[in-house]
Amino acid sequence: MIVDIKQKSKLIHQRVSVTFNYEVYFTQNLFELKNPTLAQVVTVDEETPKKVVAVVDAGILKYQPELVKQLVAYTKFYGEVLAIAAEPMIISGGEAAKNDRTLVEQIQQLIETAGLCRHSYVLAIGGGAILDLVGYAAATAHRGIRLIRVPTTVLAQNDSGVGVKNGINAFGKKNFLGTFAPPYAVINDSAFLTTLDDRDWRSGIAEAVKVALIKDAKFFDFIHSHSKALGRRDMDAMQQVIYRCAQLHLEHIANSGDPFEMGSSRPLDFGHWAAHKLEHLTNYRLRHGEAVAIGIALDSTYSYLAGLLDCSEWQRILNTLSALGFTLYVPELAQKLSQLEHPDCLFRGLTEFREHLGGELTLTLLQGIGKAIEVHEVNLLLYRQTISLLREF
Repeated sequence: MIVDIKQKSKLIHQRVSVTFNYEVYFTQNLFELKNPTLAQVVTVDEETPKKVVAVVDAGILKYQPELVKQLVAYTKFYGEVLAIAAEPMIISGGEAAKNDRTLVEQIQQLIETAGLCRHSYVLAIGGGAILDLVGYAAATAHRGIRLIRVPTTVLAQNDSGVGVKNGINAFGKKNFLGTFAPPYAVINDSAFLTTLDDRDWRSGIAEAVKVALIKDAKFFDFIHSHSKALGRRDMDAMQQVIYRCAQLHLEHIANSGDPFEMGSSRPLDFGHWAAHKLEHLTNYRLRHGEAVAIGIALDSTYSYLAGLLDCSEWQRILNTLSALGFTLYVPELAQKLSQLEHPDCLFRGLTEFREHLGGELTLTLLQGIGKAIEVHEVNLLLYRQTISLLREF
């Protein structure tokens, strides 16, 4: 059979442009009756009251046991605006929540039972894992129900909670299932930060260090000079870190030209190829931010050994991370390095990172503090030297 390759086919070319708008609010004591922020977020919409269901991170209730009662009282006080449609769902947070796919169906069942429509609201209150989980469920129920995020950790308030991604873990891989779905709004309540333990307080600073290193040298200088204050849990310093980190994150989403990551480049994931793999290799013993700090140290050290980054800047980065209280080496970094296809080999993270993005491997490295560069190939021998150097450090 001979096929005429010159034969023309009919074609309809379609282009769709969609604009997303959402606000990130900064407040304190969100559910106090005298704080109208949440009610005002909902009333910018058309007719009210609006149905809402809430999913709450169980970890918060250890420190704020009256939170659910406060939420219910708040919706009654602002009953002309908000109508709570079901008893709030309580879910244990942390990465385990993202590893349990049955929770997605339970949240979707809650949405269905409560009779929510696409003009209703799902209120997610918790750390980054809960926000990711609830966001995924909300984005897939009715093809998308309005999501209001109330991040309760540093990491969620300055990074994951203000972005456009949702997801859960599957097949041993971080965020294998997920969506790009911007929230309706994000409300950062600084009062939640006082309940964090030291690990969770510190963990979120890693994302601020990350974005400072690739985008804003002055911001890194601020973190460096305030590292002791941050370690002492100075709230003013932390609020400045959260605000600037969130601002840089949102600017990137809006102005990078690739908000839904259709290409192969993802500079905001500097240090993350190793971090995601380390979380899995340590069975999530490491917090996400703790793993990111190690990933930053790894890729900064590689940048130095590759001749991209000055020794003084490399030392400043590692010293800042250490001053913030991060451990920069764990044994899982070095296991099975000679067996590249072994699932417990760190370098498998490179393959998984490329698969997650699609296209060619694209990693962000450093040419200087505040100056990122993208590479598409890496020297594994040099990475082995990097791991040895971190062990010595």
